[in-house]
Amino acid sequence: MRGRSRTPAAEPARPGPRAWWTGCMDTPRIEDHALLSDQRTSALVTREGVIDWLCVPRFDSPAVFCSLLGEAENGHWSLAIEGGTVVSRRYLPGTMVLETVWRAGTGTATVTEFMPVTGPDDGARPEGGDQADLVRHVECTEGTVAVVQELKVRFEYGAVVPWMRQSPGPEGAPVLTAVAGSEALALHGPRLHPSDHAHVGRHHLTAGQEESWVLTWYPSWQAVPARLDPHTALGATVQAWTSWLGQVDVHDRYEEAVERSLLVLRALTHRLTGGIVAAATTSLPEDFGGERNWDYRYCWLRDAALSLEALLAHDHTEAAVQWRDWLLRAIAGDPEHLQIMYAVDGDRDLPERELEHLSGYEDSLPVRIGNGAVSQFQADVVGEVMIALAMMRERGVAEDSWSWPLQKALVRFTLARVDEPDQGIWEMRGDPAFFTHGRVMTWATFDRAVTAVERYGLPASDEELATWRDTRDRLREEILARGVDGDGAFTQTYGSTEVDASLLQIPHTGFLPADDPRMLATVERIEQDLLTAEGFLLRYRTRGQDGLEGDEHPFLVCCFWLVEQYVASGRRRDAEAMLERTLGCASDLQLMAEEYDPAAGRMAGNFPQAFSHLGLIRAVDALSGAFVTCDDSSRPV
Repeated sequence: MRGRSRTPAAEPARPGPRAWWTGCMDTPRIEDHALLSDQRTSALVTREGVIDWLCVPRFDSPAVFCSLLGEAENGHWSLAIEGGTVVSRRYLPGTMVLETVWRAGTGTATVTEFMPVTGPDDGARPEGGDQADLVRHVECTEGTVAVVQELKVRFEYGAVVPWMRQSPGPEGAPVLTAVAGSEALALHGPRLHPSDHAHVGRHHLTAGQEESWVLTWYPSWQAVPARLDPHTALGATVQAWTSWLGQVDVHDRYEEAVERSLLVLRALTHRLTGGIVAAATTSLPEDFGGERNWDYRYCWLRDAALSLEALLAHDHTEAAVQWRDWLLRAIAGDPEHLQIMYAVDGDRDLPERELEHLSGYEDSLPVRIGNGAVSQFQADVVGEVMIALAMMRERGVAEDSWSWPLQKALVRFTLARVDEPDQGIWEMRGDPAFFTHGRVMTWATFDRAVTAVERYGLPASDEELATWRDTRDRLREEILARGVDGDGAFTQTYGSTEVDASLLQIPHTGFLPADDPRMLATVERIEQDLLTAEGFLLRYRTRGQDGLEGDEHPFLVCCFWLVEQYVASGRRRDAEAMLERTLGCASDLQLMAEEYDPAAGRMAGNFPQAFSHLGLIRAVDALSGAFVTCDDSSRPV
């Protein structure tokens, strides 16, 4: 999309047999996908040009393309160059705009795909509005090419066949519309033709010619939206991404990875509400063919808080303020019934159910939407939030009239449940227990509250402050007495002999330094029990406590946490080796899922995962010395 004038292509012949489509719907690997985002929702597109996942208009909306979790019949939009192969793909620098170069026997073409990040005043859409768009632009750069497509819209996660019709659009050009219930899609661009419950097209371009197709979601009761101008939208979108990213100050070796990770965190942030989702997908398996399939398209307080720390370390304070405002709205009116996660807009109702009409990614069942963990008590969550909010104070972000009362409400919530066992950071579905990591994070809740009063002068009564101090000190004594085994290592839960990678986060809270003998003993046990033969880290050993069948693969954020621990305890060479090894798990587009299967050399779990990308940023910052934890005067010596 390089600004050349558009030369109209000849009216295409109606497509004949679709031999070009044969084999295109083989199940792609997770890492073969690119992410497109308009900072409200996202799509996944394979290397071969198949959009097999799209939820509109929000991250947590039902999918209209869902073949990722089922079959071709569950919805997709393919766009390819007939007889061609992909010779390269990349994101335009500093953006989430995807550029793919195809080469066929007769010519070459560049496909540019993006979800416009536009506003009412940028000129991309005449009437503005609340639509969501996806643009696919093709430019023939050499010779002659044929652009072949298949569009199969299926609403409600591939279950509902829409009513489709071709009719004149607002500008008089034909527009293909798909309507089902309250939702509708409109496709602007050269005409596609009906064929076997889908719409297909074959369009010829010669060197210098270009065509665009724009798919737009809109409420079905509204008029069909006018066609968005692709060139104007591209300019506005590139500007929006690059201006947000700014300059990233890390070692040149890691600059691209950190930039991409920051962009992924932004791509998973809803730009209107400020909610940060954990991942763009649901039910991509942690155990291929197994039941460990979860919906991550929601806003976990923990994941968001850790994301904010990474963003704040790179001066994105506006994202932190926006998320703080989202948090205030989400828990407003009912802070005593805090949830661990919420919908993108702050809604509380996230019932978990199974989609039985879908076959699952590589037959991994069940396919779940919603998340039953919403009802769990996870003791670490408030601590993560309090640490992030304390870091905002350290970065000079002033408290507003609601933010400190919010934190006091979180402390009251924690105090009321301070002696209650929980399900842990990994959302165990076994019996509740006292997880050592969770107890340390509970300590951090009271520690940050005390520091806010003593160091920053925030208001609290003498009785409140005394209670917070006493509870903090009692928790510290308890953790050191019950959370450490006879060998001097922290344990996953009180009374167990297991370790857990989450224990690597203890120094981050300020509870103990990384070179404390108890941390060094813990690292030694983690290396013995959780480090795989290939040098990657499991989060824990799956036997009993998590309450599920099957196994899982190394967890990428845990590998990055070990990098931080190595750096902080003086093992820099080990840190560099672990970082390089873990960075090698990223895709060619520098995207990361939740887990990595080193035996098969492939990613596992939902994708892309905020946890993995925030861990990458922190690990690189630790090596560069740029990352500073939220310290306080009570850090033990």
